[in-house]
Amino acid sequence: LGLNYLTAPIQVRERVAFPLQGQCAAVAELRRTTAADEAMLVSTCNRTELYLRAATADVIEKASAWLAALPAVCGSDLRPHLYPLSGAAVPRHAFRVASGLESMVLGEPQILGQVKLAVKIAGDANALAGPLNRLFQETLNVAKEVRTNTAVGAATVSMAAAAGRIAQQIFGDIRTLRVLLIGAGEMIDLVAAHFSSLEPKEI
Repeated sequence: LGLNYLTAPIQVRERVAFPLQGQCAAVAELRRTTAADEAMLVSTCNRTELYLRAATADVIEKASAWLAALPAVCGSDLRPHLYPLSGAAVPRHAFRVASGLESMVLGEPQILGQVKLAVKIAGDANALAGPLNRLFQETLNVAKEVRTNTAVGAATVSMAAAAGRIAQQIFGDIRTLRVLLIGAGEMIDLVAAHFSSLEPKEI
């Protein structure tokens, strides 16, 4: 069950984004609340996805209710923004996400590291130790194979690097500019690093 940049505006995605330091506890709570056998959470600036293995189909409804009960959501209706997947659609989607095929910048490499971290966090929460764990081990293998044996990542960059390139296209020589960065968290750190390498007059 998830939402991403295609199904939800940034204002909605921000409400269901999980800070890194709270993800282990969130995965454990998600598993308890939904009574899932396994659970994993992928949360980035562009997507929040809950991967669950359970014997009953109502796990999707339980997971939806868990998201709706988050303090930041405050009872807002997330349903129009959510996409539920089951069966063979789940591994196909996981493979595409980890390979960068579902990213805002096609083939961006950062998502693979984020999925790896999500697997580790779910393992640390004792929420990933069966078929879902095996699925994600295979997902990581598929993503590495895609990046090694196809050109999907050959000319792609991260969102942060893309911002720098777009700024160069619009404004020309960045070295003559004063740059103002507004934000907090990992993404703005990456943007700052990329703009710094372009040597603007001032940040």
